[in-house]
Parts: sequence; C-alpha cells; structure tokens
Amino acid sequence: MTSTERGIAAAEAHSAHNYHPLPVVVATAEGAWVTDVEGRRYLDMLAGYSALNFGHGNRRLLDAATAQLERVTLTSRAFHHDRFADFCTQLAELCGMELVLPMNTGAEAVETAVKTARKWGYKVKGVPDGRAKIIVADNNFHGRTTTIVSFSTDPEARADFGPYTPGFEIVPYGDLAALEAAVDADTVAVLLEPIQGEAGVLVPPPGYLAGVRELTRSRNVLFIADEIQSGLGRTGRTFACEHEDVVPDMYVLGKALGGGVVPVSAVVSSREVLGVFAPGEHGSTFGGNPLACAMALEVIAMLRTGEFQQRAAELGEHLHSELAQLAAGGAVAAVRGRGLWAGVDINPSRGTGREISEQLMARGVLVKDTHGSTIRLAPPLVISKEDLDWGLDQLRGVLEG
Repeated sequence: MTSTERGIAAAEAHSAHNYHPLPVVVATAEGAWVTDVEGRRYLDMLAGYSALNFGHGNRRLLDAATAQLERVTLTSRAFHHDRFADFCTQLAELCGMELVLPMNTGAEAVETAVKTARKWGYKVKGVPDGRAKIIVADNNFHGRTTTIVSFSTDPEARADFGPYTPGFEIVPYGDLAALEAAVDADTVAVLLEPIQGEAGVLVPPPGYLAGVRELTRSRNVLFIADEIQSGLGRTGRTFACEHEDVVPDMYVLGKALGGGVVPVSAVVSSREVLGVFAPGEHGSTFGGNPLACAMALEVIAMLRTGEFQQRAAELGEHLHSELAQLAAGGAVAAVRGRGLWAGVDINPSRGTGREISEQLMARGVLVKDTHGSTIRLAPPLVISKEDLDWGLDQLRGVLEG
C-alpha cells in the first residue's frame, strides 16, 4: 500500500464522511502548487474555495503569523489586545464602513449578519417582534448551520436537518421583479452573493445588483452582500459589488481574510446597523483574536496595493478568453465567471464533473466539481500566466483528447 493509499484509508476509517475528496494527500505547498506524500506536484486551481487567494506559503503572511505567534495568540474578548483596534479600523476603511464585528468562519459571519438584521429590524425599523423576514436567492450557499440550510434550495445541504428556522423567503436569483414583489413591511434584509460560487459561479444579469441596492434603499431594507468567496480580490476588484458601483449596507467576509493561515471572518457595516448590539448579546471566544487580527491586517495591506486585484482582472480576462474557445469547440456547454473565477459546465458526452476532476488530477491539476456537471476554477491570484496556461492546456487535453 502506498503512502497515499494509507493516508486515504486512515482518513476514511476515522472521519465522518461529510466530504468526498479527490484521492490526493497533500504534504507541502508553495504558491500555486502543492506536493503530495509521494512527491507528485499539482497545480492548485481551486485555492481553498478562495481562502488561498494569496497562494500557499505566502512569505508576507507567514512572517506576519510567525511574529504574532511569538507574542500572543489569544486573549478572548474579555480583554483588549494591541492588534484589535488596527484590525477593526483598517477593515472598516477598506470596506468604506464604520464598524466591524469579527468572527471565525464564514458560516458564523452569515449567522451574525442574520442576527444583526433581525435586531436592526426590531430596534431601528420597528418591525413587530418575531416577524422579521429576510429575503434570499435560490441556489444560494451561505454555509451549513441549521439556520442557513433552512433557506437553502440544495437538497444535499438541506435534507434531513429539519425542523427548519422560519423567517426567510426564497426568490429566483437575478430576478429583480420577484425580489420587489417579495419585499413587505416585515422585510428587514436581502441577503445575496454578488456571484453565486457553489452554484457554479453564477453571475447575475447586468444591473441586478444596482437594482437590488436601489430597491432596498427605497424600502428601508438592508442589503447584505455575502462576499466570502467573491470578495478580497477574486473578481478583479476588492469586492464583487464594485463591478456595478454598489456599496451594500453590510459586507460578510471570510475565507481569504485569514490568508489561508487561520479562519477569520467579519461582518462590516455602519454604526446604525452594528450599533444595535449591547455587551453579552453576541460573541465568540476566538473571534478577533490577536493571531487572526495580525493575519487580516497583512491581507488588508496587500489588498491596498491593488496588485492582486489587477492580477485577477488581467489574468481573468485571459482565462475567460481561453475558456470561450473551449466552449466554441463544443467540449464545454457553458462558461461563467468574473476575474480569476470560472464555472465550467462540461458537455455530458465528455464525462461528469467528478470524472473530469479525476482526469485533471492524473495530469497534475486540482479542481473540484459541483452539482454534477460543473467544475470550478479559482486559482490563487499569485499564479503565473505560464502556469495558468499549462493548467488550461491540461483541461483542453482532457476535454478534447
């Protein structure tokens, strides 16, 4: 039995089977490349679902982590620490907002956004107690907690986890008329992904986000943008909402905010909105810990240069141009995305998404399928054009060979 086989067998024997990973066991990684326990190298075209926007082993991030590890890693929010104020100030400035509420995972941040919107609805908007409604879109993915799966339309995420949390209404994604019809006096928020990642990198119709912004403002409803996957440089802008010059009432951030080193998430909004909380009403032992703040501060500093947004925009244009050629040849049924992010619908005659992922793995490229026939491409923003082209050549070889 090989080292890979032993690692997979041990993992399957002693872990819950809530994932179906590709049969590769990663041992080391650098930049856009990972190396398995057998010494084989693979081009990472998934980047931890955008958690690794700045690549594996980024020197700036490792140095920031090492420096903080030698000072203090955790105090809990029972005390102040010397990285917290800078983190909150700089993240608020990056977002053009006023206040930050830090958490750890993306799902925690979404739960925080839901609680915030409801409390704002009761305390500020004046919605009667217990009647707050949040509108979401079909095919959404905001996490897998019991409340979040209550408004999922994905049977795999939702089935057998009831009873479900009330207070949500689902409308078609990209349908502004349906959204407008759903808004009523009890609506406190609209929660959307500016681009739906798990659904297959679905980009809404032009003008949709701007329309949502106008509608929510006119009806005194919060617009919550879940930028956990789409934000922090992935689409060629700091936030995907910027492609339509939209600023929501609340950003929900995660994944890349921790630089792929530690989990860091946050809700960022105005003083009017996040100011509804009083001590003891919400919190997290690890949220906003010194190590998390140190990592996020380095991420913010890197984004301020604009380098990574520009790379995502330029390489993304090249990526989508190459994928369009594949689509024209018939091997690909459809391509969607923005920046260094793409959903590729495989022509069923070429195989399932899982089969294509496995064939690419055999060629040294790591991607992941979603919803049967789609593969997602989201390489680290530090990937070189040469490596990106090599990865696309492997995809072309699989699909046209």
